[in-house]
Amino acid sequence: MSYYRTLLTSLLFTAVYVNASAQVAQLPTPWTNDAIQASIPLSEYPRPQLQRDQWICLNGKWDYYGGKEAPDALHPQLPASFDDVHEKILIPYCPESFLSGIRRKQEINMWYRRTFEIPAAWKGKQIILHFGAVDHNATIFINGKKAGAHQGGYDAFSCNITPFLKAGTNTLIVAAQDLNDGKTPSGKNGPRGDYTFTSGIWQTVWLEPVSSHYIRSIRLLPDLDTKRLLVFVYSDGANKIAAEAADGHKIVSTATGETGTHFYLPIENPKLWSPDTPFLYDLKLTLYNPDGSIADEVKSYFGMRDIKLGKLNGVVRPLLNGKFLMQLGLLDQGYWPDGVLTAPTEEALKSDISFTKKAGYNLIRKHMKTEPQRFYYWADKLGLLVWQDMPAIWYQDEDTAVTRKEFRQELKAIIDEHYNSPSIITWVPFNENWGAFDVKEITDWVKAYDVSRLVNGNSGFNNNPHYQKAYGDPGNGDYVDTHIYVGPYKASVPDAKRAASLGEFGGVGLFTRGHMWPVENNAYAYEPTQTALTDRYVLLLEQVEQLMRYKGLSVAIYTQTTDVEHEVNGLLTYDRKVEKMQLDRIREINQAVIAASKAMNQ
Repeated sequence: MSYYRTLLTSLLFTAVYVNASAQVAQLPTPWTNDAIQASIPLSEYPRPQLQRDQWICLNGKWDYYGGKEAPDALHPQLPASFDDVHEKILIPYCPESFLSGIRRKQEINMWYRRTFEIPAAWKGKQIILHFGAVDHNATIFINGKKAGAHQGGYDAFSCNITPFLKAGTNTLIVAAQDLNDGKTPSGKNGPRGDYTFTSGIWQTVWLEPVSSHYIRSIRLLPDLDTKRLLVFVYSDGANKIAAEAADGHKIVSTATGETGTHFYLPIENPKLWSPDTPFLYDLKLTLYNPDGSIADEVKSYFGMRDIKLGKLNGVVRPLLNGKFLMQLGLLDQGYWPDGVLTAPTEEALKSDISFTKKAGYNLIRKHMKTEPQRFYYWADKLGLLVWQDMPAIWYQDEDTAVTRKEFRQELKAIIDEHYNSPSIITWVPFNENWGAFDVKEITDWVKAYDVSRLVNGNSGFNNNPHYQKAYGDPGNGDYVDTHIYVGPYKASVPDAKRAASLGEFGGVGLFTRGHMWPVENNAYAYEPTQTALTDRYVLLLEQVEQLMRYKGLSVAIYTQTTDVEHEVNGLLTYDRKVEKMQLDRIREINQAVIAASKAMNQ
């Protein structure tokens, strides 16, 4: 924690947070109390692949104006008045969550306010205000003046607030509106979603000082064939850039280039990134002013890996670093009983990844939502492959000129934001025909936009919502993907150009008294005991191995990591307190199937 964050903590967050503690959590997790008691929750640096030393986290207690009486928050020209507003909210938790201290069913118009001071040491710097995510339309006011706006619930954004600042105390007001009408990307968080609606700020808010010329973003593309890393730096002014890669304390490569165009960083004898050996190189990027002085310096990291389709014994399969590796994973929805879309703490965020690794899997499919960048950092660091879904739009055929354009814009923003994470190997634009449109064209666009990954255009194209016509199999992309419950029989088989994926299967439930969400609980099938559920799972995985060996199956994703609200088909209970299967047996069968896939390369 920097000196400036520590100073701000002591000055601005000394009050005891009483709203949340006055409520009773419906289903607390092991981290609920830690989140409530933290003066600055989720205070870790939020952007690990573009990191600077100085910053201030603005998470914590804010003034909040919501509910039915809140003014319209869509594109306001002036901030709302906070006179006689006494409600507080704990940021970055959404107002529907227990941890926020609000816990109302669904907010539409939301207004947030807090004050901050700029440290004296930042004098002469530009000040950038960052938001991890705000659902869905956000307008930013600094000292009563409009400083920026953003549309989209799952991608990060920022604005330069320097012109609006003054000496001493500054006031930040955020207006957010979320209609939850299904006409924007919303995933399970929408009118046809299964779970609690969420709105407003739900990821970290933070400040950062930069020079007049600074690095805005970077794009890193490993190229194993030529043993080099392609580097592309976007900057706000200045041109010369220097890159330095390190293995621990040893510098292994240096290169220089110019911003706005790519250059290469050679990596001789590269250490490959994989789930078994998730090696990450450290990267330092330095931007120089025309006079040779340093304008900006950021720290990052990268992994040397590639993922491509190839043929093994005549069968099309995904090859990681040139070898077939059965992708065996969990459907991971990332919901929390205390924070809804937001993990209560950093330890909690990391815990689902650690559990998945411990259980012997090598993949998660991040389903219908995105996560803070720190989630992908842990997947990169611990070694877990990621399929990343695009959150579904629900009513894609209404106001198509608006809704479809917004879907495309947010899809691009999500790819841009998470492009550099080696763990992400597949993009999934659509799931089970939900909100599907132009699937063939969008699949081709994603393939062309990100050549470093595979694309599964319509995962589970054999399923379809009852209220719309099925788009079906687009016929292109990298996977033939079906969802079979309970399965795994009748799973996809590869065709001449695509690998076969069982994008969802399983979903077998176990009631766990005292650890279930207070609604009617359900699953695709049930077992009465932990032992019986484990036996059933082992049988399913034996069948998966048969499909892998003799039917060309390359991916199998079991539903799911944890119970989620009414669903009780997780390996963990929703509160993450009970392992519902015998973990040693689960790991044993998972690792046996993965080992069998590795042996097929010989």
